[in-house]
Amino acid sequence: MAKRDYYEILGVSRDASKEEIKKAYRKLALKYHPDKNPSKDAEERFKEISEAYAILYDDEKRRLYDMYGHAGIDQRYSYEDIFREADFGDIFRSMGFDFGFDDIFERFFGHRMGFDHRSSRRRRGADLRYDIEISLEDAYNGVETTIHVPRSETCEHCNGTGARPGTTPKTCPQCGGTGQIRTSRRTAFGIFTQITTCNRCHGEGRVITEPCPVCKGTGIVQKTRDIELKIPGGVEDGSQLRLPGEGEAGSGGPGDLYVIVHIKKHPKFKRRGLDLYTVKEITFPEAALGAKIDVETIDGKVEKLKIPEGTQTGEIFKIRGQGMPGLHGRGHGDLYVEIQVKTPKKLSRKAKKLLEELKNELNE
Repeated sequence: MAKRDYYEILGVSRDASKEEIKKAYRKLALKYHPDKNPSKDAEERFKEISEAYAILYDDEKRRLYDMYGHAGIDQRYSYEDIFREADFGDIFRSMGFDFGFDDIFERFFGHRMGFDHRSSRRRRGADLRYDIEISLEDAYNGVETTIHVPRSETCEHCNGTGARPGTTPKTCPQCGGTGQIRTSRRTAFGIFTQITTCNRCHGEGRVITEPCPVCKGTGIVQKTRDIELKIPGGVEDGSQLRLPGEGEAGSGGPGDLYVIVHIKKHPKFKRRGLDLYTVKEITFPEAALGAKIDVETIDGKVEKLKIPEGTQTGEIFKIRGQGMPGLHGRGHGDLYVEIQVKTPKKLSRKAKKLLEELKNELNE
């Protein structure tokens, strides 16, 4: 069954503030909390609203959801990742609970995280944006080019471990490799466990005693990478091309690179969708008597256009199939030619005499 819209689940608008999202979630969490609501669907509803809150309250996840819908989340985050970074703490405390994240996950979602905390901190690298400007001709024909993208990459000297080659990171003595510090306390409501990130290893579960001299223990270095880019014919201004795995390095794999295509203004043609528009000047005799004129197209060819007798300035004629191509070969647009009748600024005596005769003829 298709997932419901997260905004619809929480009952908020798409431009709702973070405070409005938190307020809506708190209200629904109180209503569907399994300990307070005995109905059969309470637990499923509670999971649903909690997932919606975890996505919409996180700025990056919300941005991805607004751009790509559920596909932008499902392809990037595991179920655990969605909830791990969400701030449920103050909400549950305001409801009378003081659970760590693992306890919340186990209590309301049926199981604990189920894998080592160090692996849970493995995050996919950040996505990158690259803007490129091309000509209208390149947009028509398609173009292959090389772009130079500065980005972070896994350190090849230490293979991303951050430790000097020949050495290995050591298990953190403070947390025993879990990356977490657990403290329990007894209250009038029972025993509550609080989980905090280990301040010695910062949640990694390991410490580096001999850092890599190249990356200084980070496992990441900065490089400018040459990337081959293929822009298809028919691309529009503002189009976004996704290059998977060409973004920033991350412990959970690299992010993606998004190339935004901008098309330069053309001196002869204007584009509207797949159609092109141009202006062609003709003489008064051609407009009055009719003619066949040459019209240059975007691909450099010349098409013959028939101008009928009595054509007026501003009239538009269509040349079929001479516009922009559709992406992936899906047809072509048309070329629209606007006629402008050109009035000469200087005339010979003979030309003036002929025009005078014409004027008298038209007046009669």
